Amino acid sequence: MLKIINAQDIHGKSVELSYSNKIDDCLDAKGLTVFPGLIDPHVHFRIPGLEHKEDWITASKAAISGGYTTVFDMPNTLPPTITKKYLHEKKSLIDAQLIQANIPLHYHLFFGADKQHLDQISLVQHEIIGIKVFMGCSTGNLVIDDDESLHAVFKIASDLNLIVAVHAEDEAILQTRKKQISANNYADHSNIRNIDVALSAVEKAISLCRKYHTKLYILHVSSKDEINCIKKAKQEGLPVYAETTPHHLFLNTSYYSTLHGKAVVNPPLREESHQSSLFQAIDDGTIDTIGSDHAPHTLDEKSLPYGQCPSGMPGIETTLPLLLNAYHQGKISLEKILSLTYKKPKEIFQLHESNDIVLVDLNKTQTVNPSYLKTKCGWSSFSGLTLKGWPRYVILSGKCYDLTSLI
Repeated sequence: MLKIINAQDIHGKSVELSYSNKIDDCLDAKGLTVFPGLIDPHVHFRIPGLEHKEDWITASKAAISGGYTTVFDMPNTLPPTITKKYLHEKKSLIDAQLIQANIPLHYHLFFGADKQHLDQISLVQHEIIGIKVFMGCSTGNLVIDDDESLHAVFKIASDLNLIVAVHAEDEAILQTRKKQISANNYADHSNIRNIDVALSAVEKAISLCRKYHTKLYILHVSSKDEINCIKKAKQEGLPVYAETTPHHLFLNTSYYSTLHGKAVVNPPLREESHQSSLFQAIDDGTIDTIGSDHAPHTLDEKSLPYGQCPSGMPGIETTLPLLLNAYHQGKISLEKILSLTYKKPKEIFQLHESNDIVLVDLNKTQTVNPSYLKTKCGWSSFSGLTLKGWPRYVILSGKCYDLTSLI
């Protein structure tokens, strides 16, 4: 039996917990705060086909290092997860790697919407967390850029009671802007993929939600304009949910000058003024969740010139510390952090209760250092930033992981 004593909840109330375990042990958690094992609804753990960036051995260690015990992985791999066969092959690879890592990370998989394989969705409806739709091109070749296919996906999802998660960038506008704008540096990324690109796609996705009554989950919301559109949809009573990311909350276009290719993400970083709008949308409930959008690439890849540099950055290890640091700055409450990282994703995706927990040292101050990171890519856009509040232990399926000694 594993006993945890002297911990406290987010309100400061004393908490004692016990777990069935082969070894009798007692963990004195004095000074530590109990959170449930966090849920990250948006990760790219890169298998199959992109193992040089990340795999589930390194990613599972990165996940629990960040306090996450459940993740939802995206389908834009090689091959993409667009058929029942590919889904089963991916699950087999993941399960084998988690056994090797000795980390029983809970996971769910999004199924990729592909024009040529929409008939596959009904075959896997009970095995997936939802359908991922790329309305604009991002990493990989998955994209649904025609109205007929979009209507078909939303209709199928509605009929099967599946949620549709959209990468909301309008491919037609994006391609037009690429032709109109001469891109000479990384900062041009935010100009090419401007807010109009995102807003147009969000509006279209909401119109399809309205038509088919499909549950809609809008990924990585990045701007005030998208927030206003989503807020109106929620006021209308539509089943629309919104996610933002740590990089859109804590980074902005000014960071291109220091991060260079490391700042390139889709949708892109916005001007600083949008960050306060995102925090306000968290506060008023327009934004439901935070997904790390953990999307690792190698340093060599991110050092390539703009146009060749892939979009995405790692983030699962730093999301919680960034949020806790923001709590200390008075930007967000612990209750909202709990809602964003556990309560709302659990509710939206109808997950079962788990007894996993993360024990957090709210007063630990530590600088983000790449040498401490478990992600295979070995870098962070937040390197050098000193944050207050870090996870200390994770209890996952009854097993205790000391994060200071995780190898």
